[in-house]
Amino acid sequence: MIDDDDEPNIVTSGKSMTVLNDGVRFRIEIYRLETDSAWTLEVVDPENTSHVWDEQFASDSDACDAAIKAIESEGAKAFMRGDNVIPFRS
Repeated sequence: MIDDDDEPNIVTSGKSMTVLNDGVRFRIEIYRLETDSAWTLEVVDPENTSHVWDEQFASDSDACDAAIKAIESEGAKAFMRGDNVIPFRS
């Protein structure tokens, strides 16, 4: 039996936000386990497709800056083009 009390809590950064680019709204989610110091970055597009960075970040500010830079430099269409998504098996 798994004891949920042994699982670390997830800390969500106050830097998490919603941004609008090219008329498309993205959610920037920045979080870490309470036992870790590195932050994970996830960008969720309007179709609820999650784009998670492989690298982790030393600060939530660094993660937020990376997300905004990627969205602005790549544009909304780069996140939603479809050929970079591996679908789950049916």
